[in-house]
Amino acid sequence: MRDLVAETRLDPSMLILPVFVDANATAPTEIASLPGHARVPAREVPRIAERAIAAGIGGLLLFGLPGEKDDRGEGAADPLGPVPMALRALRDAAGPELVRIADVCLCEYTTHGHCGVVTIEGAIDNDATLPLLASAARTYAEAGADVVAPSDMMDGRVAAIRQELDGANLSETAILAYSAKYASSFYGPFRDAADCAPRFGDRAAYQMDPRNGREALAEIAADLAEGADMFMVKPAGPYLDVIAAARARFDAPLAAYQVSGEYAALHAAAARGWIDLRRAALESLTGIARAGADVIVTYFALEAAAWIGER
Repeated sequence: MRDLVAETRLDPSMLILPVFVDANATAPTEIASLPGHARVPAREVPRIAERAIAAGIGGLLLFGLPGEKDDRGEGAADPLGPVPMALRALRDAAGPELVRIADVCLCEYTTHGHCGVVTIEGAIDNDATLPLLASAARTYAEAGADVVAPSDMMDGRVAAIRQELDGANLSETAILAYSAKYASSFYGPFRDAADCAPRFGDRAAYQMDPRNGREALAEIAADLAEGADMFMVKPAGPYLDVIAAARARFDAPLAAYQVSGEYAALHAAAARGWIDLRRAALESLTGIARAGADVIVTYFALEAAAWIGER
């Protein structure tokens, strides 16, 4: 009866699995700070997709580690880069059951680890970054991405990407904007996995202040006005109030990212016998859904899908 009248329901189809595609990898390489995850070569991604489809999850979110980096991150738009290669492999191997999402950012591709072009003075040049992001998004769409997801937090990037896609007759490619992305301390394991920690300073100049909630709604409104089809709040757990406020204000599909630090923290506690991993993971995901998320990006996606099926 409790299941019958439950107000919040988790379904595998609302879960998205992050995948790290490494141009330098010849076989899966385990990520110590993300138990159960690995950097993989592009040819391995269809195998992950097979598992995802069998589990019934909604899609994959691809991040790339290039063979070489430069100070402008121009490798993000390389058609032979890790993400386009993986997308083409997925296009040939996986059917429409799985949504293919490509993260759009420069941090993995720059020598300095920042999400945009850096000036001589060490500041981020917002406007110089926009064409690079738009070019990368177009490359991913042409390779087979159903959704491009700009995570850089540059002002105006959604409009630049939408214009680029529409001009290339790729108007059916959706944009999932990381609209409320906070300058969080919970990104550590991801930066290790994607080799994208800033070499100097931090990202507080362009990511959001954790103390601000109303600002998030303004950022979301701006991205939707520029043409975003969906928006995201990141991280999820520490910002459930932002998710709930955004759900009350906007009707567009809302995604929330349960980030690497949230995942790693639960694993670390479970490894010490302090919590039950299955119950804690499902409880955390339920809380994100209860706050209003339609889509949840989580490193627990495959395991959670199985756990949901066992209920």
